[in-house]
Amino acid sequence: MTMIQASNIRKYYGDLQVLKGVNLHIKKREVVSIVGASGAGKTTLLQIIGTLDTQSNPGDSELRINGENIIGLGGKALARFRNEHIGFIFQFHQLLPEFSALENVCIPAFIRKTARKEAEKRAGELLDFLGLGGRIHHKPSELSGGEQQRVAVARALVNNPDIILADEPSGNLDSETADTLHQLFFKLRDEFGQTFVIVTHNEELAAMADRKLTMVDGLITA
Repeated sequence: MTMIQASNIRKYYGDLQVLKGVNLHIKKREVVSIVGASGAGKTTLLQIIGTLDTQSNPGDSELRINGENIIGLGGKALARFRNEHIGFIFQFHQLLPEFSALENVCIPAFIRKTARKEAEKRAGELLDFLGLGGRIHHKPSELSGGEQQRVAVARALVNNPDIILADEPSGNLDSETADTLHQLFFKLRDEFGQTFVIVTHNEELAAMADRKLTMVDGLITA
């Protein structure tokens, strides 16, 4: 079953063309890595797939996630779709410093208007699954880098999205912690059935994926 179908995705920033007609097909439950030099367009493509940005040619391109045409959605519908169907993991965690681990994980669920008791139960279960059951009331400043990243993973999972998009998820971690995180992605896929798209410069993580795609100068070449 196809989870992501993108055709002829182009992106301009002024006169600079970053994406030059990208085609992409990713199956449900696949773990796909995207590699390439800085400036190749990897993060831009990830942001468009994640509906955080839009392609410059909506009239002659296609972007479908789980069969739904994303290009046709308006602002509020797009935000709702993103909240319900897509989870994000960033290099620098993006955790809110004033909130505990549990509260950070709950934020997407609260945006979805999930009842507090239900959201906290789900968040607690995820943190426990990720080995952070004893750290749920700690704030980010009280957690190690690896623990913060696992909180970010739990936050990405809390709404049980179809897709997890990760942008250099281990780029700020030491090698041992990075290896643990990489193994976790595959455990999560097997446990929860998500599709993972991972932009990375880490060759070991890229090679572990079901498929490795290479971007060169705004196009997927392999």
